[in-house]
Amino acid sequence: KGIASASLAAILESRGLKVTLIKLDPYLNVDPGTMSPFQHGEVFVTDDGAETDLDLGHYERFITTRMKRSNNFTSGQIYKSVLERERRGDYLGKTVQVIPHVTNEIKEFVLKGAHATPVDVAIVEIGGT
Repeated sequence: KGIASASLAAILESRGLKVTLIKLDPYLNVDPGTMSPFQHGEVFVTDDGAETDLDLGHYERFITTRMKRSNNFTSGQIYKSVLERERRGDYLGKTVQVIPHVTNEIKEFVLKGAHATPVDVAIVEIGGT
């Protein structure tokens, strides 16, 4: 999936479009930095210091856009953010649920990644085997 996404991005970029890629990993770890490389694979470190999925390294090799922290997020980051919002009182005492709270957070993370740099197209790869 990672190479296919990067290849599609390269084709679009060759046609003159500015492209970025976003990788969503479904695991509950906050990032792959503490995961075994034998189980998950190598970690790719972005210029802004984020420990991310190795697919971001493939993305950088295929297109000219530099990957950042906002180009990779995990379910663990999503749930962490939702729980932090709940603790701050952002949900005004409502029952926090997958729909709408978690799904809205996923949309916000995707949009944040898509708007991190000016692009015409953002391709989102949803990880998992």
